[in-house]
Amino acid sequence: MFGAVDVVVANHARSAEQTLDEVTADELDRCWAVNARASVLLAQAFAEVHDDARPGGRIVLFTSGQHLGPMGREIPYAVSKGAIHQMTLTLADVLADRGVTVNAVNPGPVDTGWADAALTARVAGALPFGRWGRPDDVARLVRWLVSDEGRWITGQVINSEGGFRRWGV
Repeated sequence: MFGAVDVVVANHARSAEQTLDEVTADELDRCWAVNARASVLLAQAFAEVHDDARPGGRIVLFTSGQHLGPMGREIPYAVSKGAIHQMTLTLADVLADRGVTVNAVNPGPVDTGWADAALTARVAGALPFGRWGRPDDVARLVRWLVSDEGRWITGQVINSEGGFRRWGV
């Protein structure tokens, strides 16, 4: 095997564009299962195998900007990512006595190739640097959170959005 597990980064998501008029129970369940439920179960699995004698256990979850502005065209996604935002402090509290930190990152708009040209241009106009975030922008924050330098940070949701001005989008 690989030895001890010290870090878990739950960087997974199911996106769903459904308005309140369009939302279905099936899509709510799918987003909940992938985004929220899987994050809790992953934290549970980590807690089961983590060797508390090893310092520095880290869990990093990923949320979205649903707490900073409405996402009315993405109801299933927004509510399931909102659950991650809310679970972060509780999971951090549950695992703190074991020396494990739990934090969440809201990376903001990150160019991973999913957006079409029109959306890319529109969102870039709402970002002070004139560009979407890059995967390495997010990776640097995660690397810091899981390092010894980030050991004092727990239970936090960190907005790393490059100054995203969502109201102009």
